[in-house]
Amino acid sequence: ESSGYESESAGGERAPAAGGARGRQRRARTAFTSEQVCRLEKTFQRQKYLGASERRKLATALQLSEMQIKTWFQNRRMKLKRQI
Repeated sequence: ESSGYESESAGGERAPAAGGARGRQRRARTAFTSEQVCRLEKTFQRQKYLGASERRKLATALQLSEMQIKTWFQNRRMKLKRQI
């Protein structure tokens, strides 16, 4: 089962994130499909914050992790804040 993260490199070793714990590596950026982004945007237009049960349902429907949904919504709220 995939974690939903795709490797950006062809298998090379990456340096740990700055300020991170020893031995930990930064995860590759999630490549959302256009369908996933469309559904996330539609949901965001209806409600800016998701509860745990709503997040779980959306994650299951989009085949993403709850953490990916949570992070996407946090980032989207920050984007909206910058635009305003």
